[in-house]
Amino acid sequence: MSDAMSGLQATLDEALSPSWSQRVRAGRDLAVFADVPVAAEALVGLLLDVADTAVTRQTAEALARVGTMPAVRLIALAVAGADDSHGDWMQTGVHDALMGQDGVPDIAAVCGQLARDPEAAVRRGAAEILAWTDDTTW
Repeated sequence: MSDAMSGLQATLDEALSPSWSQRVRAGRDLAVFADVPVAAEALVGLLLDVADTAVTRQTAEALARVGTMPAVRLIALAVAGADDSHGDWMQTGVHDALMGQDGVPDIAAVCGQLARDPEAAVRRGAAEILAWTDDTTW
């Protein structure tokens, strides 16, 4: 197993940790692997973390900072299946990324592309995230 693969596996293991701080770290570290199916599955689980909304918020922020189509698609997919609490914390995480000083990718443009995704849940979630990017009340 290559070093990159063993590192990825260790991070995937952290995503299942009982420790919320390890799950937060896993969400941040896995965000760059949003296009890798096993990482994508773990990231959606972290976005919908049942034990701690800090994990939800930090994972959403990390994915929004990455800002690629696969990363934003995972947020959209999770938003579509989230309860109000998780949706609010994902929105806060995306806003945290958008308010950051270090050039965030154009989330609105990515959401525009996701509006044509074949999966209805992704289209719904992308529309919701797009509305967040227009929200100037923050």
